[in-house]
Amino acid sequence: MDLELRHLRIVRAVADAGSVSKAANFLGLAQPALTAQLKRIERALGGALFERDRRGARPTQLGELVLDRARVLLPAARELQEEALRFATSPSIRYRVGATNGCVLGGLVDRLAAERPVTTHTSLSAYELSGMAELGRLDYVLVGACGDTGVPGGTLEWETVSTDPVFVLLGPGHHLAGEKEVKLAELAGEQWAMTPGDGCFADCFAMACARAGFTPGTIYETDMSTCAHLAQVGRAVVLCQATHQAPAGLVMVPLVDVPLRWRQFLGRHPTAPDAAWVLAQAKAAHAEAVRHSSLYQDWLVRNPGFGTAP
Repeated sequence: MDLELRHLRIVRAVADAGSVSKAANFLGLAQPALTAQLKRIERALGGALFERDRRGARPTQLGELVLDRARVLLPAARELQEEALRFATSPSIRYRVGATNGCVLGGLVDRLAAERPVTTHTSLSAYELSGMAELGRLDYVLVGACGDTGVPGGTLEWETVSTDPVFVLLGPGHHLAGEKEVKLAELAGEQWAMTPGDGCFADCFAMACARAGFTPGTIYETDMSTCAHLAQVGRAVVLCQATHQAPAGLVMVPLVDVPLRWRQFLGRHPTAPDAAWVLAQAKAAHAEAVRHSSLYQDWLVRNPGFGTAP
């Protein structure tokens, strides 16, 4: 048996109480259970820790040695735990940000890190991130939702960062790669690729296809590099946010009449620091991503009401 801090607490409790029975009452244990545990601790340490008789329990020389160490180790362990908890939960030390797939996180981290340290946590699940924030393990979460879908429920406070159209990525040999815009119906015979998530995007896409008069073929949910490869070899058309930077060799094309939209939200714990400023930085990060895409900038001129939230 390896010695643990809880074993040292038992030894100290017996010494402080002066008897096994009183220590058992203090620890909320049955006396036989505590006696058995004490015997296992003594076997692990190589000898008796207490002399027990009708007058109670008195430490042996080995017991005194163990108690001397316990009186140092137990307060140190408690102090470490309290300090770690203060460090993990104090908003004044760093920003703790979680995010799903999206263009905002990199720019946001860059901006926040200029003020104080930042830690990040990424997940495919908006619900996981929201739950972590509600428990106080994250200050902010960046998540997306398609169409008019709402944000995850709970106690977080939410703000809209952006509303973007969904574009498609086509391989260089695709017969529509040279078009300025394509109708979703023109892609009826295609296979599709998209990044995964636990939201309703796949359902929204299926509904958009149904409105366009067809049922989509195979849908590959995978990472973006694999999506790009499938488009490159002509295996699939990739659905992506308009702020996405098209990989070399692929062509990004808008869809006529915006059959799919993607909104990004910033959720925050009620005690998260600098709420208004952090929201402004998230919007600035999105606006920067828009500036990197001349295609999206031109599209926004013709389609007001999208882009970075005011």
